[in-house]
Amino acid sequence: MKIVIAGGTGYLGELLINHFLKDKKNSIYILSRKQLINTGRVSYLKWNGSTEGYWTNLLEGTDVLINLTGKSVNCSYTEANKAVIYSSRIDSTNLLCNVVQKLKFPPKVFIQSSSATIYRHSEDLLMTERKGEIGTDFSMDVCKKWETTFNSFHLPKTTKIITRTSIVMGNNGGAFPIIKRLTKFGFGGKQGNGNQFISFITEEDYVNAIEFLIDKEAGVYNLCVPNPIKNKDFQKKLRQKMNCFIGIPTPKFLLKIGGIIIGTEAELILKSRKVYPEKLLEKGFEFSTSNFDEFCSFVA
Repeated sequence: MKIVIAGGTGYLGELLINHFLKDKKNSIYILSRKQLINTGRVSYLKWNGSTEGYWTNLLEGTDVLINLTGKSVNCSYTEANKAVIYSSRIDSTNLLCNVVQKLKFPPKVFIQSSSATIYRHSEDLLMTERKGEIGTDFSMDVCKKWETTFNSFHLPKTTKIITRTSIVMGNNGGAFPIIKRLTKFGFGGKQGNGNQFISFITEEDYVNAIEFLIDKEAGVYNLCVPNPIKNKDFQKKLRQKMNCFIGIPTPKFLLKIGGIIIGTEAELILKSRKVYPEKLLEKGFEFSTSNFDEFCSFVA
């Protein structure tokens, strides 16, 4: 396949690159804000995420286009950061869709990233694609506008897929190595009241789910394990796995103070994400890891 990944130099992009390179027939092209050196079957093309350039011709005849572009939400929600979080997602999605609809041979499949945080805080209702309740705060509004932009384009020759991805966890990067480090130093207690749910997906299941969706019908898909876990249970099981006998709890007010100090938002930890991958399961996707106990079995 000819695969183009916009914003593919981050954690998720690297996971996808390594996965798709396993098939020696695949060629991968990365749209990046930095000009990087091509390596093997991975080519890098510079773009700014807001204007057309020489890279547009590359999209002709593409099998799969994946859009991962967007400023990290792991920051303080200042007005300036909020503006960039919005624009980096909406502008790039609008640009790619505009280019795709003008192509003679557009991508067969367009996978657009979104986030499981689009759903409201929930400690009761399982949020499915059909019955999930969309929230109204900043992070949820970002996701809604992101998806609305993507859905506003009619691309008759392209299968359009939205992935509402939960936290991707593994030993290779992202948030989990940081969580392990905090646990190791005794800060692995419950956060807030500990009743908020954590929805996650492993690195292996994330890349497998993306590949699985390439030949599936258009629509929205939740990318998460079928069994979300409460924060207090997550922390307890991780402490046990790492043989840490001390787990200092962190109350809500300390999380907010800490967020200010390190430049992030306590919401990223305190929001309850109780999400269920109903459509993935209906299509026959098989998780290699379906719950946190299974995940702990290969935590390094």
